[in-house]
Amino acid sequence: MPDAVITVSQLGKRYGRTVAVDDVSLQVYEGEIFGLIGPNGAGKTTTMECVQGLRRQDRGTVSVLGLDPQRQSAELRRRIGVQHQEAHLQKRIKVWEAVDLWSALYDRTVDADALLARLGLTAKRDAWFMTLSGGQKQRLFIALALIHEPAVVFLDELTTGLDPQARRAIWELVTDIRARGATVFLTTHLMEEAERLCDRVAIIEHGRLIEVGTPAELVARHCPERRVVFTSDDAMAAEALRRTPAVRAFEATGSTVTLHGEGDDFVTAVIQAIAVSGVHVRGFRTELPTLEDVFLRLTGHGIRD
Repeated sequence: MPDAVITVSQLGKRYGRTVAVDDVSLQVYEGEIFGLIGPNGAGKTTTMECVQGLRRQDRGTVSVLGLDPQRQSAELRRRIGVQHQEAHLQKRIKVWEAVDLWSALYDRTVDADALLARLGLTAKRDAWFMTLSGGQKQRLFIALALIHEPAVVFLDELTTGLDPQARRAIWELVTDIRARGATVFLTTHLMEEAERLCDRVAIIEHGRLIEVGTPAELVARHCPERRVVFTSDDAMAAEALRRTPAVRAFEATGSTVTLHGEGDDFVTAVIQAIAVSGVHVRGFRTELPTLEDVFLRLTGHGIRD
């Protein structure tokens, strides 16, 4: 097991009578992408800000790279990179000026031009901040977070509001950050993002952690259901397959049959049953659960404000 670079123990934070974070404990290991996921207002950003030392927790302890974010904040700042959810820059600051300004804050920095090239911002080097697209702004904020080659990078709701192309480009950058040796701690409410990027995730709800594990582990633990949907002109198709031991339930609507079961062997069992029964199939697809299914099962389907 790699070393833990972030350790949070029994973290608590209140705002008046509102409990934002309640008894949160977690560890983030060296070289992984760790995601803190939850509905709006669940406590993700507050937890991350306490870990970074931007907010003082009411109780519990936090260690990042062996440092206390409150007592050793200056030393910690030199070793972590932070991208904030609501980050802004002056409208008429140029890209190269922003990078140059951030570089002046650190004793050791990477090659700024090489970093901009790596993030696809070379052509925008002389552009004003206000002229950048949403994806370009996010890439600039990543550049500012990486200018001093930090050991741990914090990313808060990184792709909220971006179009699919920009979101995919940012995802590639995040995996590149990890590939270059940094540990990434991110928050997101986008389940596809968490499932694609994160080695492990923690689900937070009403300020409390309710699950931690790899996306695959959480899906297997909470959503073992599988569905096979196929179309057939054979009027007896549903009847031929409903007696398959692996099938827990089935639905037949016209020529479309949906079979329900559990476990990794379910799909194989259905394919074998179709072959044995001789049913002619015109279309066939599987529907597997995702991290979003786990998220909704654990946190509910209600709209959050």
